[in-house]
Amino acid sequence: MAKTTYAVEDIKAIIKEENVRFLRLMFTDIMGTIKNVEVPVSQVEKVLDNKMMFDGSSIEGFVRIEESDMYLYPDLSTWMIFPWESEHGKVARLICDIYNPDDTPFAGDPRGNLRRALADMEEMGFTSFNLGPEPEFFLFQLTEDGKITTELNDNGGYFDFAPTDLGENCRRDIVLELEKLGFEVEASHHEVAPGQHEIDFKYANAIEACDNIQTFKLVVKTIARKHGLHATFMPKPLFGINGSGMHCNMSLFQGEKNAFFDPEGELQLSQTAYYFLGGLMEHARAYTAICNPTVNSYKRLVPGFEAPVYVAWSGRNRSPLIRVPESRGLSTRLELRSVDPSANPYLALAVLLQAGLDGIKNEIQPPKGVDRNIYIMNEEERKAAKIYDLPSTLHNALKELRADAVMVDALGEHIFNNFQEAKRMEWAAFRQTVSAWEREQYLELY
Repeated sequence: MAKTTYAVEDIKAIIKEENVRFLRLMFTDIMGTIKNVEVPVSQVEKVLDNKMMFDGSSIEGFVRIEESDMYLYPDLSTWMIFPWESEHGKVARLICDIYNPDDTPFAGDPRGNLRRALADMEEMGFTSFNLGPEPEFFLFQLTEDGKITTELNDNGGYFDFAPTDLGENCRRDIVLELEKLGFEVEASHHEVAPGQHEIDFKYANAIEACDNIQTFKLVVKTIARKHGLHATFMPKPLFGINGSGMHCNMSLFQGEKNAFFDPEGELQLSQTAYYFLGGLMEHARAYTAICNPTVNSYKRLVPGFEAPVYVAWSGRNRSPLIRVPESRGLSTRLELRSVDPSANPYLALAVLLQAGLDGIKNEIQPPKGVDRNIYIMNEEERKAAKIYDLPSTLHNALKELRADAVMVDALGEHIFNNFQEAKRMEWAAFRQTVSAWEREQYLELY
């Protein structure tokens, strides 16, 4: 997505030329939910002067009620006019960083926390951390009165097209809207499961890529509604079919040079790439809590549905956690396949970057790559190859996160404590809930 540098006066001029009537000041909370404060353009001076205040105590995981005043600092490079019309005039958005009243960055702001990780990266001599995401989603039918159903809108499969893929028109409109917003869409297709879709867009630096993911989710949900459909990024909405992932293609750059590429290296990967890979492997069980943050996430991470279950890597094999796609040169990258689209992208990128940087700092060599299908290997074979399991539940993932000092530090004390407490409560609520499956299994038997 092409970035434009805007000055304050540029934005004021565009507001007048385009008849923008409202400004959405957007940010993301610790749970990954997009929040916004909408103001009329009469407040533009206040907005652009970093004087727009909001009540941080109303946002989960932000601050206590006695310290609730927070400021929204808009990132002018994120200026965007939404392409869909409003009856009251055009609406534009600015993505904001969160600041304390004393003009210091707020420690609980996920976007600001990612900036902290990027500063560590720059101290090590790297200039950018790039992400190419592959988010998947499902389309479900809505009732006439707008209620969400579990009825899929098609019975299509991988790369199917109309009439089997009845979501094609919706997906095409999503792509058109994304292109109007400046996204460079690289691919759009039906995924493996009925009702499941994927739209891939060009990689960007970490902050911009995460902004793009959040914008993408907003566009997908908005356009789906116009087609009488509900788009969900829930990892596993239905039993017995594939869940939705968000594969993350990552690379480090030093200026114009891809630090992961070495034409003379094994698989044409540099030693930096192998150390980064070693860090991703070393901390995999801990960052799973961030990259797969819901109870439902672990219904996707099971054998038989293409999602990774084991911590291993390969140059070609698609069954391990991490693979190295074939492209080389500037496109050399590592693809982490466990992440799902319920993850807060800013937190996910922060922990993944710090995991990789830890690998570089401590020269962590990854184990040998696995070119066999791990799913058909028995436990002894996996143990011999030093392949171990990802956490099987959110509860187990949280335990791994707590035990990993590098990952705790990647989040910072404020985010770690609030994330952990929220997820502990989520797990407790799930654990105490009696499901329909349990009643079917045990009610009559016992």
